[in-house]
Amino acid sequence: MHIPDGFLSVPVWGTMDAVALPTVAYLARRAQREFDHHRIPLMGVMGAFIFAAQMINFPVGNGTSGHLVGGALLAFTLGPAAAVIAMTAILITQALVFQDGGLLALGANVFNMAIAGVLVGYLPYALLRGRKLGVFLGGMFSLLTSAGLALAELIRSGVPMPRAVLGVSIGLFAISAVIEGAITVAVVEALERIQPGFLRRPQGLGSRATWVLATASAAFAGVGVFVASGQPDGIQRLTLSHTITWFSSPLARWAAGLIVLALVYLVCTRVNRAFGRESMEREGA
Repeated sequence: MHIPDGFLSVPVWGTMDAVALPTVAYLARRAQREFDHHRIPLMGVMGAFIFAAQMINFPVGNGTSGHLVGGALLAFTLGPAAAVIAMTAILITQALVFQDGGLLALGANVFNMAIAGVLVGYLPYALLRGRKLGVFLGGMFSLLTSAGLALAELIRSGVPMPRAVLGVSIGLFAISAVIEGAITVAVVEALERIQPGFLRRPQGLGSRATWVLATASAAFAGVGVFVASGQPDGIQRLTLSHTITWFSSPLARWAAGLIVLALVYLVCTRVNRAFGRESMEREGA
């Protein structure tokens, strides 16, 4: 799902950078206004969980894999504004450490997954008042939106994409979207069983839910890389002949995954603490 460098034209990646930066800045200010200090550990744990889950690729057919993107799940648990900030932190870390998505293409990837993917994913959830169908549609539409935007940006940049290849890619993204929706429902239901009413009152996680998510994150990052599909995802397959991948060995990716998992948790927690300090300063003034 991450677009690497070298595929987007200058006008496309420049425009996406120019759109993404002020949008993230605006949503960061909004997240500050909506800040609740109970969410400090929640943002860190959820950010780490989504980062770790994205490391686990599952086969979707035709030599292609998919993975959880998690934008909708973050929106349901953190609120849309805070979810955009958490996903942006994840994407920046992935680009810098794993070269999973290019630096010049970072604005496009942030817009596709952290902004559009999160906000579109939250819409059916809000309209259907948190019902299971809204959770499923949110996960599905979030991935379809991110994938559709990435394909449009590649086509606009002049990347050759025969009709047959485009058709297969769209079909595989549709399968991944259904799986994304199903996984999102499964995670939400698991959290609700562990902590009833969590999504309706997501101010914080109980100790049991926190430990479950932390353990799952460590398992995904430390063990999952050895059992995950080695096939490229949809966007990677389209750009496979030109993509450079760091940490290609399972051992290197395992070690890096555990280290970066802790880094993502710290970054998300620090960002949330910064929101809390500024919120208290405004209230004191």
